Amino acid sequence: MLSKHRKHLPRTGFVLIELLAVLMIIMILIALLLPAVQQAREAARCTSCKNNLAQIGVALQNYQMAHLVLPPGTVNPKGPILNQPKGYHVGWAIQILPLLDEKAVFRSYNFKFGVYNSANRLTANYILRCFQCPSSARGGFNYVGCHNDLETPIDVDNNGVLFLNSSIREKDLKDGRSYTIFVGEALDGGFLGWTSGTSSTLRNTGTKINFVNPNQNAFAQANRYGNYGEYHFEEQTDDMFDNLNSQPEAPNSEGTEKPLSPEDQKLLLQVGGFSSAHTGGAHFCLGDGSARFISENTDFQIFRNLANRHDGNLIGEY
Repeated sequence: MLSKHRKHLPRTGFVLIELLAVLMIIMILIALLLPAVQQAREAARCTSCKNNLAQIGVALQNYQMAHLVLPPGTVNPKGPILNQPKGYHVGWAIQILPLLDEKAVFRSYNFKFGVYNSANRLTANYILRCFQCPSSARGGFNYVGCHNDLETPIDVDNNGVLFLNSSIREKDLKDGRSYTIFVGEALDGGFLGWTSGTSSTLRNTGTKINFVNPNQNAFAQANRYGNYGEYHFEEQTDDMFDNLNSQPEAPNSEGTEKPLSPEDQKLLLQVGGFSSAHTGGAHFCLGDGSARFISENTDFQIFRNLANRHDGNLIGEY
């Protein structure tokens, strides 16, 4: 009787097939939800990126209100600017630091010396989160000023708003603030430091968004400097660094340089365009302080018109 009773007891627990089926369902649900989670995270990063650019735009506007001009894109006795650690090269980012609530960093910079002088090394190596895009895995300096609408060296005759010894007034923005790019994203910015007014912090619209230039950051390829101006010194490199800047490097200093070959000079004069870690385009800050996403498929002529402060061309939808 006991054996018959045991035969009719209900069976409990999972068999192997049932367990595998449950695991399979869980894995399918995770696979379906993961892209949505990633998209939500990227959307949050994009919002943070736009907020960073908007804050930079407000800082530039406040600077102009206080000084009646926009800050110079870079300060140097002469041009064009070569992308190498020689020169005064004080960039625009340093000058708006007090307006980004970074007064301590601003006070730490010694304007008697150039950006590559050892007196300013600690400041150049300081990481400022307000200049970093949250989506960029490389970090570094991701928000660069617009110096020109064409791929040309950084010089005094550029058509953008931040260039060599520039002092752009309100009357110079003939196309209107809403139709002029002030700052945009760059994945590979800051290779000579965020203080450097070179292609580290300035770009142009001579190439489409996210165009990969194999010759970009030619000097960085020498592996003497890391991203974001973190200097990798060997014993002789440290001496070399100080010897380059043994003089005060005041803005009116001339100095002497070893002549470059035409090939090297051409390479070091290249500036490059805008790029980002975001899919399909990059964020930009316009002169009215607004931050918006511009697609890499935007009409190239419209994109170039946005970088030229005074071309007078009408700009449609983009």
